[in-house]
Amino acid sequence: MTRDGQPDQAQTAPLPAVTLAPASRKRWALLGTVMSAIIVIASCFVLWVIVREVDLWEVQAALTSASRAQLAAALALTVVSYLLLTGYDVLALRQLKIRIPYRTTALASFTSYAVSFNLGFPLVTGGTVRYWIYAPKGLSASRIASLTVIAGITFWLGMGVVLSWSLIREAEAVARLIVFGTDFVRLMGLVPIGLVGAYFAWVALRRPTVRIQGWRLELPGWKLSTAQAMLGIGDVCAAAGVLYVLLPTGHGVGYETFLAIYVAAAMLGIASHSPGGLGVFEATILIALSHVPREPLLGALLLFRLIYYVAPLILALALLGAYEATGRLRAMSRLFRAGEND
Repeated sequence: MTRDGQPDQAQTAPLPAVTLAPASRKRWALLGTVMSAIIVIASCFVLWVIVREVDLWEVQAALTSASRAQLAAALALTVVSYLLLTGYDVLALRQLKIRIPYRTTALASFTSYAVSFNLGFPLVTGGTVRYWIYAPKGLSASRIASLTVIAGITFWLGMGVVLSWSLIREAEAVARLIVFGTDFVRLMGLVPIGLVGAYFAWVALRRPTVRIQGWRLELPGWKLSTAQAMLGIGDVCAAAGVLYVLLPTGHGVGYETFLAIYVAAAMLGIASHSPGGLGVFEATILIALSHVPREPLLGALLLFRLIYYVAPLILALALLGAYEATGRLRAMSRLFRAGEND
């Protein structure tokens, strides 16, 4: 049943998974409700911390230094990036042979990424938000966990390909920025593409299945993995483009060179487990682009944080609130109608 009591619209094909007893389903539902509340509270807290530490004069200076064309391009690329992110869930649902209306998929994907990008720990935070949206559509906790993992594979395939491409093609330019030898940079570029290639060989030669304590996930084959990689590449390039168009004029860094810097900074931010890579991401960019005047670069980073992270988080919290309120109103309406019929 859906949240509003209507028959579930999700159509699922048989897929081996953990079968939950009614008592287990109730426990998962309760856990999901508690975790959803924790995620929302944590999101509001992180948002408050970020906004509290932002100096309004710095925001004004950054907005003044950026042209309207830069701001428009940054906003457009942010929209493109988050639209591509919704495709992560679309491909994951296809692998799981589950049919969900795109409006539901887009809501679950956008809100989960907007929250997890700011809070970190995407498997927990993103998975919890997805459970909030998908569980009323009939998806079990194990299916949602599988979906989250497959979507994560899409992200890392895109990151790996883009990092290798930029490091190998722009080895000399990257070497000048990070003060390493060109050959060493090219060697670093071969590592991620080697890992991606090994993954493709693995899923092409055999359909590998991951099993963890009764949880079973069949990984996508090479055709769907190729679609995942293409989608991930587009998303990473769009996200990097948001910051690139905000950089001060005269920085002298080509887009492909900047891609390597951006992906490396993003990966270090993820590894740090700080909310949204806050601090680590900015520090990496500042070090790599040390030749760029510091104040304008800090302004660009501030605008990027506000446009790509804070604004989507605010919108996601508003959408989640509206989603929950709509469900409550529909439930109350059903109760009133039932009372009148009695």
